[in-house]
Amino acid sequence: MGRPKQTLRYGGESLLRRAVLAALGAGCRPVVVVTGANAESSGRELEGLDVREVLNPLWETGMASSVRAGVEALAGADVGADAAVLLLCDQPHVNAEVISELVAAHRAGGAPVVASAYGGSFGVPALFAKSLFVELARLEGAAGAKQVIKRHAPEAHFLPFPGGEVDVDTPEDFSRLTAQGVERERA
Repeated sequence: MGRPKQTLRYGGESLLRRAVLAALGAGCRPVVVVTGANAESSGRELEGLDVREVLNPLWETGMASSVRAGVEALAGADVGADAAVLLLCDQPHVNAEVISELVAAHRAGGAPVVASAYGGSFGVPALFAKSLFVELARLEGAAGAKQVIKRHAPEAHFLPFPGGEVDVDTPEDFSRLTAQGVERERA
């Protein structure tokens, strides 16, 4: 990306702050935010929000270390959480409604995994029952939560998430996103 994508501004907020506000707006508590590279600038985006920031010193080893850091922080918080919603800040169309639908589907059906479906695939944001926390914490390297979703696909529940395929990984991705936002404002 060339700069911290967590601090890129879209819709008046940084991508990180937008994701956190979505989780808080959906009633998720506690909200654990895992930071690593650019932790200082990411931390500034969290100011004034009711979150627990967890620094992942192993962020360079891949996504799995961040998943592990978040799950371990949640499990250690002694809040009695029966599930966790994992999301990334680089999916700018995640909002409180998307997260609330994951939680409602879990409560209604009890599936151990409730994942988002988009672009012919599936992934995060996704909700994982507490029974899968150990499995999430055992991920290694670049493996993300999608590996756990795949293993539990037969008993998982999938919810459509229009716009979930929009992911900001490159300057070109961000340019497309901001251009689409300008087009929507003109319409």
